[in-house]
Amino acid sequence: MHRSSFWLACAAITIVNLGSVGDVAASAIKQTKGSFEDKFRQLDEVLPTPNVYRSAAGEPGERYWQQRADYDIQVRLDEEKRRLDASETITYYNNSPYTLKYIWVQLDQNIFRNDSRAERSDTFGSHPETDLNGIDKPARISLGQLRRQQFMADNELGFAIDKVAADNGQALSFTIVGTNMRVDLAEPLAPGAQTELAIDFGFNIVEEDAVGARSGYEHFPDDAREGGNDIFLLAQWYPRVAAFTDYEAWTNKEFLGRGEFTMEFGEFNVAIDVPADHIVSASGVLQNPQQVLTATQRERLEQARTADRPVFVVTAEEALENEKEGTDERKVWRFKAENVRDFAWASSRKFMWDAKGYQQGGDIQPEVMAMSFFPKEGGDLWKKYSTESVIHTMEVYSRFSFDYPYPTAQSVNGPVGGMEYPMITFNGPRTELQEDGSRTYSLAEKRFLIGVVIHEIGHIYFPMIVNSDERQWTWMDEGLNSFLDGVAGREWDPQIPWGVEPRGIIDYMKSSVQVPIMTQSDSVLRLGPNAYTKPAAALNILREVILGRDLFDFAFREYAQRWMFKRPTPADFFRTMEEASGVDLDWFWRGWFYSTDHVDISLDRAYKLRLDTEDPDIDWQRHRENEADKPVSFFVQRNEAEGRKTWVEMNPDVRDFYDENDRFTVTNKQRNKYQKFLDKLEPWERRVFDRAIAEDKNYYVLDFSNIGGLVMPILLQMTYADGSTEDYRIPAEIWRRNAKNVSKLIVTDKEVVSFAVDPNWETADVDIANNYYPRKIIESRIEAFKSERGTDHISRDLMQEAKSKLKSAESDNDE
Repeated sequence: MHRSSFWLACAAITIVNLGSVGDVAASAIKQTKGSFEDKFRQLDEVLPTPNVYRSAAGEPGERYWQQRADYDIQVRLDEEKRRLDASETITYYNNSPYTLKYIWVQLDQNIFRNDSRAERSDTFGSHPETDLNGIDKPARISLGQLRRQQFMADNELGFAIDKVAADNGQALSFTIVGTNMRVDLAEPLAPGAQTELAIDFGFNIVEEDAVGARSGYEHFPDDAREGGNDIFLLAQWYPRVAAFTDYEAWTNKEFLGRGEFTMEFGEFNVAIDVPADHIVSASGVLQNPQQVLTATQRERLEQARTADRPVFVVTAEEALENEKEGTDERKVWRFKAENVRDFAWASSRKFMWDAKGYQQGGDIQPEVMAMSFFPKEGGDLWKKYSTESVIHTMEVYSRFSFDYPYPTAQSVNGPVGGMEYPMITFNGPRTELQEDGSRTYSLAEKRFLIGVVIHEIGHIYFPMIVNSDERQWTWMDEGLNSFLDGVAGREWDPQIPWGVEPRGIIDYMKSSVQVPIMTQSDSVLRLGPNAYTKPAAALNILREVILGRDLFDFAFREYAQRWMFKRPTPADFFRTMEEASGVDLDWFWRGWFYSTDHVDISLDRAYKLRLDTEDPDIDWQRHRENEADKPVSFFVQRNEAEGRKTWVEMNPDVRDFYDENDRFTVTNKQRNKYQKFLDKLEPWERRVFDRAIAEDKNYYVLDFSNIGGLVMPILLQMTYADGSTEDYRIPAEIWRRNAKNVSKLIVTDKEVVSFAVDPNWETADVDIANNYYPRKIIESRIEAFKSERGTDHISRDLMQEAKSKLKSAESDNDE
């Protein structure tokens, strides 16, 4: 979607909460003396124990397994009633080593029931404020919230399950638990066996604009057709088998709206019965184009395969004409999708349709048909950028993972701002209709379309192929995908702020309203920065600052290819990135993913040092000069300014030896001591010492403090007296024995005039003011404002307001 707890897996499936694991580790290892905090403690004490299913290297083990579920579905869209009715046959393969007595099925549409756990646990954030000296301030509820309440009260929502039966027709007992359904099998399903479930179901489709959902319909009342038209986006529309895994068993946590999904891979054969003038986009490949497309449309689709720019299969003029009438006739569109974890589709008579073949090459899927479906409201914005953005995404993502393995990649415009499914995505940006009949779009809307298409098509890689558990760990797909969409976006246009640079996360990093990234999805306080921006920025830092592009890209690609069409956990990602890069990153995962620390490295002090020669004739003269450079006291300065002479000056006849020789006067005693020092040096020591004296380098001691708590490399930049600069990178391991304060010796040939920490804002350091030595004046702005008259009831000019006339509802000048 457009912008934790771990589970411990052993040979037997045991579910352990991350908090418990952390408590066990904390009780086993305690620092009882002093205040030392080990930011580099290895994660082995927290991560699940490697086993035959998941190895210590972060790859699938020799006995890795996962289930499979195939679906055969016949569905009918009732446009007038805005309802789906369908029947499905699920073929379920038990590839696990366990015998199953029941199967859990997801009923995600039940989240819209008024008695759902999500609805009953929803909170209200506004409160009335009592003013004992005036008028109370009321609580506030938006018109959108009222609209949602009214829609849910006026419509019967959620799944209607009419039948659940075995393959022989025998009715099976089932129990609905919120958004899940347990189907009790007639006979236990042994390892290696398979079974079939036949389910008849239906539901009333929600109006997405009213309810706020990941799918639904959008109504266009102003279209020429009597009664208007709808766009239908259908997702989470069929009872789906829940995943059964080695680390959690049945993944049947209630769907509360935020934590998304994880399913089993399988094959889908779906027959979609819709009005005959509808155009349908769906996961998979259309199996009956001869029955549902015209000869012209089929010819255009063939031309699109090798076209330089998208070819319209359904043109704007044809779509506009199509949306004017409607029909009582119907067509059945048949789609087949292989090796996918889900199936979604869209249907409307409003759609124009363009396509362009992406010649990917390779053995997996040499040609991919990139396609976009959108109404006239999409306008030139969609014509120019949607399908091209689809192809650009595949070009970039495949470099970091694997060749796109499916035959189609689609972008569909509708009421959903951004959602992803295998081979199909829903994307929301549109043009604005102007009074002169033209359609225009803002720069923000252009950026939104390009960005959301990249993001959602990117999701086909993560998590539709690299099948992480979205219900538990939102960051594993949103964070990784946001990182990669930032790469793809900046390769499209680096001037667009893609929100993945470290500077974009500093406000969140220093806030108190946050939880660690490793938090279960439904418990995250601020989902956007926690699950999208922070992990994306962390991976950006890992690539550009810590590992470097070569090591990072190799390790990330290794992770993607290891877990292609499989189900990774956070531990698998962490372990793969370490094992493939050859770099210990436990400190990085601890800081960025397991804590709420932030980066604030302060350069507290810098000392410039010069190596003593031990020769008193040289060193003591330096002492004399240093003393002379110290400020003269105001007392002495003012006496001199007044012409006041000292007693010694007025009585020169009493001057003695000490008036001619100061405390830095050298005698032979010091010279003899120096010679004795040289005589005692070993030959190698003398060579080292003489060279150091001859080179006379500049020695600087820098004191750093880690104010934010998150250990990071220190990116130091030195500016020399001649105006040149040098970057000096200090690894994060400098903090391994003291995570709060460290000192570093820097030796240079040239004189340094200033130091800067992270001058290019690469590490998300939240306070740049303490990054400079000497301190730097931070430039900003100040804005003047005019005080406004009070707007409360007493401050009104009621005498003047009483003269105003009542205006009609049609007036353009209402106050």
